[in-house]
Amino acid sequence: MGHLAAKEAPTLAKDPVLEAQMMSIAHELRCLVCQNETIAASQADLAVDLREQIREKLQQGETPAEIRKFMVDRYGEFVLYKPRLSSRTMLLWGGPFILLLIGFAVLWRTIRKPPPEPETPMSTQDEERARELLGIAKEKR
Repeated sequence: MGHLAAKEAPTLAKDPVLEAQMMSIAHELRCLVCQNETIAASQADLAVDLREQIREKLQQGETPAEIRKFMVDRYGEFVLYKPRLSSRTMLLWGGPFILLLIGFAVLWRTIRKPPPEPETPMSTQDEERARELLGIAKEKR
């Protein structure tokens, strides 16, 4: 039977309230190694280090907003799991809706049938002129 590598359990803060605050903040930050996980869920070494850094900052009395700002200043907006709405992220948030509206407009124009043009009867003068041009003898009606 093969040996399974076991990771050491992450160190927990002695204060459960502090640990809950740390996990709350960690759920808002993206793991830069895994990229589709929060640092709360990731077991990557960087995520473990970042969780420990959050614990230390909370113990030093920093607020969650200050910690998030520190992480954004250090790693950029990408570290936020749910980016804030700003002029830089407007396209990220609104882009899918704009593309959806454009798609519906194109679909609507494609499947919409133009209204049929009403047939206007030809006047007697126009009919005689057409026959003359086509060289068709005048028929009696």
